[in-house]
Amino acid sequence: MKSKDLRERASEDLAELCQQLRKDVFSHRMKNFTNQLDDTSLVRKTRRDIARIEQILHERVSSGGQVAAAPAEKAAEGSDS
Repeated sequence: MKSKDLRERASEDLAELCQQLRKDVFSHRMKNFTNQLDDTSLVRKTRRDIARIEQILHERVSSGGQVAAAPAEKAAEGSDS
């Protein structure tokens, strides 16, 4: 996943996706341990996706919980004044 795509999602969606990815990491690790996992790089890729999501969520919380508005919304707000 690209961080650009993740930033477009809502915080609630990211939290749900993070939980799902954590379950996937556990599943991948168990399959790897039992030699049922064909692509062992899935564990590493999934862990990195989780880190990306957690970083985006942390940035949103540290910025006051406000997500930057889309450029079209900013233009609409400025023209009302």
